[in-house]
Amino acid sequence: MARNSSARRRMLALAGSVTVAALALAGCSAGGDSSGSDAQTLKLWHYEGEDSAMAKAWNEAIKVFEKETGAKVEFEQKSFEQIQKTASQVLDSDAAPDVMEFNKGNATAGFLASTGLISDISDAVEEYGWADKLAPSLQTTAKYTDAGVMGGDTWYGVPNYGEFVGVYYNKDAFAKAGLEIPTTYDEFVKVLDAFVAQGITPLAEAGAEYPLGQLWYQLALSKADRSFVDDYQLYKNPVDWQGPELTYATETLKDYVDKGYIAKDVSSVKAEDAGVSFINGTAPIFVSGSWWYGRFVEQATGFDWTYQAFPDSKLSLGSSGNLWVVPENAKNKDLAYKFIDITMRPEIQAIIGNNGGLPVAANPEDITDPKSQELISTFNGILENDGLSFYPDWPAAGFYDVIVQQLQGLVTGTQDAAKTNENLGSEYEAGTADYR
Repeated sequence: MARNSSARRRMLALAGSVTVAALALAGCSAGGDSSGSDAQTLKLWHYEGEDSAMAKAWNEAIKVFEKETGAKVEFEQKSFEQIQKTASQVLDSDAAPDVMEFNKGNATAGFLASTGLISDISDAVEEYGWADKLAPSLQTTAKYTDAGVMGGDTWYGVPNYGEFVGVYYNKDAFAKAGLEIPTTYDEFVKVLDAFVAQGITPLAEAGAEYPLGQLWYQLALSKADRSFVDDYQLYKNPVDWQGPELTYATETLKDYVDKGYIAKDVSSVKAEDAGVSFINGTAPIFVSGSWWYGRFVEQATGFDWTYQAFPDSKLSLGSSGNLWVVPENAKNKDLAYKFIDITMRPEIQAIIGNNGGLPVAANPEDITDPKSQELISTFNGILENDGLSFYPDWPAAGFYDVIVQQLQGLVTGTQDAAKTNENLGSEYEAGTADYR
């Protein structure tokens, strides 16, 4: 049941239309603990691919859970599209699971929290000590206000992996071009110029989907501080869409296209195509997320590569991974909490870490893969600096599509930077009105 009328309006407006970038959305449920056969069956939903680091870890967690509890796990793999169309109905029915993976953020997990469809799990967090395993910036996406704004005081989910956006570099391509991996932003720009001078478009990019918007936001973050992030993501103060951070980001992105750092046809390129252009060695640099890491380990084998944080920026796109949430009508909440706790154990976390994922509670000595050690070290450095700054589309439902469309207009030349920011600002203000 909705906790306030504006939340109910958002629920009706968003049912079947919540849009999120790059990550699938999943699972739903509802209820209290019950006895009988249901009490011995845990219904689990998640949407990770079988070969992903998370699925490998959670498959092992299922085995441990069944052995230790004597209960059985009834697992169903769901897709974003399935839940997008039926979330509110399924969550409010007896067909819901006991625990599920769900996307973090105001328009997703926050929306479910504000409408009372997922449980306040604060008591379980305290009982199991999960807060002690999560850095503050990871906790932000797990805790919400009554209005569904992240960074609140109430726990509605628990992440057991993380993610961030950085820069993939093809080290062999750099060596061939007589260049070194940049450590400062000035060096980064000089490298881009050097590749262009050699007839190479340096940046793999995609304007038809999330990568271009994430590069845009990273450019803004490079000129921002934590107060900007709090204003943009948590509605602490009004966002100045003609201010220095966003003006710099939009103007610089247009410069990247004009100077040949990014292909002229970027507006029609999809994320998969950008990733493949890095895998096959066509583009020597790719600004994107750690979710590509495992795939690159398996497929980008024709050259040596590295992954680093964006140069000279204290802030990086990123967050906890998606959340384990327990639907309000879940029949077996206690079993759900036990399963979540198993996924937080060091031995399960190590499986995530050794398969290209970013565990949040692994013992460093358990990570034996050199590539994984490099990835986790970079992520931990961002955490230590309180650098995770979330994603540009999070503040409002549907803002992902707005960002894609407006940046397409920018890079194709149909509108300038000021107009692009004006349009983005108008949509942002309309989409966040209920939260402020």
